[in-house]
Amino acid sequence: MTRRMIAGLWASVLVLTAAASGAPDILIADFEGKDYGDWKMEGEAFGPGPARGTLPNQMPVSGFEGKGLVNSFCNGDRTTGTLASPPLKIERKFINFLIGGGMHPGETCINLLVDGKVVRTATGPNDRPGGTERLDWYSWDVSEFAGRSAILQIVDKATGGWGHINIDHIVQSDVRRGAVETLKDVAIERDYIVFQLPARQGPRTQVSLIVDGKTVRHTVASNADAACWMTWDVSKLKGRSGRLRIAEMPAPDGTLTIQSSCTQSNEAKGVLMITDKLYQETYRPQFHFTPAKNWTNDPNGLIFYKGEYHLFFQHNPTGINWGNMTWGHAVSPDMVHWTQLDHAIHPDTLGTIFSGSGVVDWANTAGFQAGDEKVLVAIYTSAGKPFTQSIAYSNDRGRTWTKYEKNPVLGHVAGDNRDPKVLWHEPTKKWVMALYLDKNDYALFGSPNLKDWTRLCDVPMPGSGECPDFFELPVDGDAGNTRWVFWGANGAYLLGTFDGKTFTKESGPHPSNWGGNCYAAQTWSDVPKSDGRRLQIAWMNGGKYPGMPFNQQMSFPCELTLRTTPDGIRLYRRPVREIETIHARKHAWSNQALKPGENPLATLAGELFEIRAEIEPGRAAEVGFTLRGEKVHYDVGKKTVACLSKTAPLPPEKGRIRLQVLLDRTSIEVFGNDGLISMPTCFLPDLANRSLGLYAVGGEAKIVSLEVYELKSAWPM
Repeated sequence: MTRRMIAGLWASVLVLTAAASGAPDILIADFEGKDYGDWKMEGEAFGPGPARGTLPNQMPVSGFEGKGLVNSFCNGDRTTGTLASPPLKIERKFINFLIGGGMHPGETCINLLVDGKVVRTATGPNDRPGGTERLDWYSWDVSEFAGRSAILQIVDKATGGWGHINIDHIVQSDVRRGAVETLKDVAIERDYIVFQLPARQGPRTQVSLIVDGKTVRHTVASNADAACWMTWDVSKLKGRSGRLRIAEMPAPDGTLTIQSSCTQSNEAKGVLMITDKLYQETYRPQFHFTPAKNWTNDPNGLIFYKGEYHLFFQHNPTGINWGNMTWGHAVSPDMVHWTQLDHAIHPDTLGTIFSGSGVVDWANTAGFQAGDEKVLVAIYTSAGKPFTQSIAYSNDRGRTWTKYEKNPVLGHVAGDNRDPKVLWHEPTKKWVMALYLDKNDYALFGSPNLKDWTRLCDVPMPGSGECPDFFELPVDGDAGNTRWVFWGANGAYLLGTFDGKTFTKESGPHPSNWGGNCYAAQTWSDVPKSDGRRLQIAWMNGGKYPGMPFNQQMSFPCELTLRTTPDGIRLYRRPVREIETIHARKHAWSNQALKPGENPLATLAGELFEIRAEIEPGRAAEVGFTLRGEKVHYDVGKKTVACLSKTAPLPPEKGRIRLQVLLDRTSIEVFGNDGLISMPTCFLPDLANRSLGLYAVGGEAKIVSLEVYELKSAWPM
């Protein structure tokens, strides 16, 4: 089809629209030319002119009209820029346009400016891996600006994942198309704003509250099969004025669910999203770490220094979903009570900041020390094109960070090489880095100073990839008999020896994780020898937290040990003893029969518990716990323990099994036989069910010992 034919069809559409609405549409821009004409361009993101569909290394772009569109993926997500229209006169009720790309408000967006102020804005639907490059219609109601002059501004300021925007066919019309944006001035007079999110809407439906020009509340709809009520706590905003911005897909009958249901109330309804009372939200974990808001994933840079456990973590400072990877930062005296600090390491020209590790450079081998404090050094992946490895350092106990001026310290090796784990190898007086390369391949590198690296050996890990860890542990507590553990992101590990140059595998890979949500675990460096523990924390990947200001959580920290079993040396993983800092009331039973139909825990109810049990299954076919309606059950015949659709082998020892269970608001972590198996799994509880139960099926079992601890929240109240 020729361009003339396309133009003719578009003209026909305009005529039909005009016939239906009484006034012809006004085409502002269709981006079919070789350049942007009289639109003013800055930066490199938009290229020399409109894109002709999909750009190199981009997923297929669809949904645009004709052959051309604005596509700021020129040279990838790292480029930035703006594109501004000449002044135009508002002559219709609506401005309609096609939009796709990244959902980064204020950074990947199209704005309407009147008198130099942004009066309307829209952003793409994507802020996590995957997604679609499809453009869909969006509509602004601009009737209040009739007759006034305005400018359209297309913005790309983002450099991380989905750091681009796609725009096409901008039209003034008296007929709205696609998602409808409405604005409503509001005087905040009550404690809550309540509204209903429609079913099956997805991220193109959003609602925001703007006060003093800043977005103070923001919710994105899901693709749930049923509508749900949501509540914002605005009690600390009472007496102030704001504006509600609602972008919503109309129902087939034209109904706008959010707009019609949104109201102020003195009572919460549905899911309570509290952002003025952080850490008390409906689904906020109470003793598993979560950042105050937005997305988090892999733990990074775990360092112990001067009484503080440092937890850095992959974090999106600007969005609730994955993207714009930056190192968030929190510290704790006990791995339970956390204080979140300012972000530590931000994206730069080498790329966003992917996972890595941290060390204390006690001997100042890198020469970064500038005062009395020992230098903390972070080693991370610069996720540009290609991926490389960089370092940053801190001379003030991790409060501020300086990137090494000659980054990267290790150039591209293979594939998407990433996630450096660094440790000091005392026998050879050098730093050793474990690095993921590609597919199932890893490698070890050595350095005298953290700046200059030499490849030592390769380490294949069948069935695993990403986020290595590498550490030495005594077997059965014997310091004279040790093994090195080489760890992969999915919890598989190898056991072997290491002479400072070559890792020699003896066994594995062995599984350590039997739960549904445990990934990218890392261990702390520089834990004092007087402590002697190898301490680990993982990302509990994939959990769901509807309506919350945060997304994803960390596992509860665990201690790792190597023990001899009938199957050989194996890694054990169990919660750190610091869980006892949040113990509250204790309930205990011992040497008691457990008959079918009985429930010793019938009087207990709540959200937060630690359970420690030793049980003789006896003649029972099944024995286990019910926790807020979810089972942790042991199949006596199969010798397996199961929880939340996951199953792990757990052979009895002298006719008994031992279970330790951590119950938080959105997770159940199960540990069997002192940590031989661990099962961290997320769940979404029935909010009305706070019951606990212990049961036996098919015969009598025996409670050898049972301790149930009610737990306090680790967050300040």
